[in-house]
Amino acid sequence: MDASRAQDLPSVTVAPFDQHDPAFLADPYPVFAALRARAEVHWHEQMGVAVAVSHASASAVLRHRGLGRLWTDAKPVEEFTGFNLLHRNSLLENEPPTHTRLRRLVAAAFGRGHVERLRPWIADLADRLVDELVAKVRTEGQADLLSHVAAPLPVEVIAELLGVPAGDRALLQPWSNAIVKMYEYGLAPEKKAAAERAATEFVAYLRELVALRRRTPGDDLVSDLVAVTDTDGAKLTEDELVATAVLLLMAGHEATVNVIGNGVNALLAHRDQWERVVADQSLLSTAVEELIRYDSPLQLFERTATERVEIAGFAVEEGQKIAALLGAAARDPKVFDRPDELDVSRTPNAHLGFGMGIHYCLGAPLARIEVQAALSSLTRKLPGAVLAAEPRRRAEFVIRGLHELPLADS
Repeated sequence: MDASRAQDLPSVTVAPFDQHDPAFLADPYPVFAALRARAEVHWHEQMGVAVAVSHASASAVLRHRGLGRLWTDAKPVEEFTGFNLLHRNSLLENEPPTHTRLRRLVAAAFGRGHVERLRPWIADLADRLVDELVAKVRTEGQADLLSHVAAPLPVEVIAELLGVPAGDRALLQPWSNAIVKMYEYGLAPEKKAAAERAATEFVAYLRELVALRRRTPGDDLVSDLVAVTDTDGAKLTEDELVATAVLLLMAGHEATVNVIGNGVNALLAHRDQWERVVADQSLLSTAVEELIRYDSPLQLFERTATERVEIAGFAVEEGQKIAALLGAAARDPKVFDRPDELDVSRTPNAHLGFGMGIHYCLGAPLARIEVQAALSSLTRKLPGAVLAAEPRRRAEFVIRGLHELPLADS
């Protein structure tokens, strides 16, 4: 950061956390509270980005039209051909007018009843997965929620949505896991290389699937994405279609896995709240929103200034980055009463877990259905669930989750 820029910043210029510190990753929320008490926006030198830590400032970052999702290719570009292709053509990484066209086309395809079509199928899938988990608990004493339920559920749902043949679905989760590592700060070179390999393989696979759906359309989202046209007759390019499918998998898979994992972990740590849901399934919808708020699966979401912008008095110059720190915004006492308490009946619940503004998550309704189905099945079929061992927290900061969540029956 140059000297002139440093003089323009508020007196608090370095966010006092190390995103690689295991102690911070275990519980970042006291640090976030300390940050909010000092200022609404801080410069984080190590990450090279300003972070907005209050609900108001994070909301402003997500809504401000002078702050956009401006994709910058991973470099060297010749080493990240697949990864860059997916993001250059992604709905998430573009601003109007490209974003407007892409979102209109994708929303039109989504609007053909796919989410409601899948609702009973998702409930049945969740029941089957939880039945397998419970059977293992009964025979072996414990079972991992993530590997048996939280991870396979969203992959199966997105695969069903896209029309991926059953025999190919095991490919999807490893590709997604590898690619999303690129969103972390300070990633090791071997993990970057693994992300590019996964992106290249995923692109090649989806090109084959798109070609198949062009020849033989089905009752799936890829077929509708192939067919959908804009008001002026425009269609998605093949690269845009491929990027859309990958975005749906990565966003839908990673976030849903971690809402379920983080959320059940939180419920079992607050036993009274788990028991409330067990006793009253009408709390499921508010419980899902509270789990997203309480331990956000996506902690940080970046924007780049397209002009000079001020957020809570903090100047962001054109071309510089600022991030909404969603986990900090979700514990802001100015918006949430008793923010550090888990309350499955909390309403209203103005969390920012699905974003805000033009980039609000298109898959939010589907994600809610998935998490609610998983939580419903678990509380009905394993009401006496307890932790069988202390879960291990993943080492990543941006995408917050657990390695496993071993459950037993009390």
